Amino acid sequence: MKSMEINIDDRTAHVELIGREGSNYEISLDGKVIEIDILLVERGVYSVLYEGKSYNVELIRAGGPKDYQVNTLYHSYNVEVVDAERKYQKSRTKDDDHEEMVISSPMPGKVVKILVQVGDKVKAGETVIIISAMKMESEYKVKMDRTIREIRVKEGDTIDANQPLIIIE
Repeated sequence: MKSMEINIDDRTAHVELIGREGSNYEISLDGKVIEIDILLVERGVYSVLYEGKSYNVELIRAGGPKDYQVNTLYHSYNVEVVDAERKYQKSRTKDDDHEEMVISSPMPGKVVKILVQVGDKVKAGETVIIISAMKMESEYKVKMDRTIREIRVKEGDTIDANQPLIIIE
């Protein structure tokens, strides 16, 4: 059985693969056993069936090899897979527990809405900017209480992947 932690924004989920048959998976999610059907539709896009409901999920690599931007129809999440290898890597590198001070998108797109102004004090989990990429809108949030220091784009701007959009302190 493969066990890992998955950090989803500011939440950590404990996931363990119990069994698999074809596209059907039985997993333990925070101690609760669930059954899901996962099918790769196209590169980076999955169809997930859970409790009779269908979900489309898009995974986009972000930052490190186990970091992803996960988009659904209505939500966007920053996800980090923490398996045994990742735990070892983290233990071998300096981890200063500070959030990145630049908000950027892992892919090119267009600025839909900027929800903050320079000088605003924002709370953890608050959305600061919405980006449209690949026909989906993604909300970018701060992970900790911060202050907006600089906004480098305006609504309607076309952006490049990993371009600094908002600087926070």
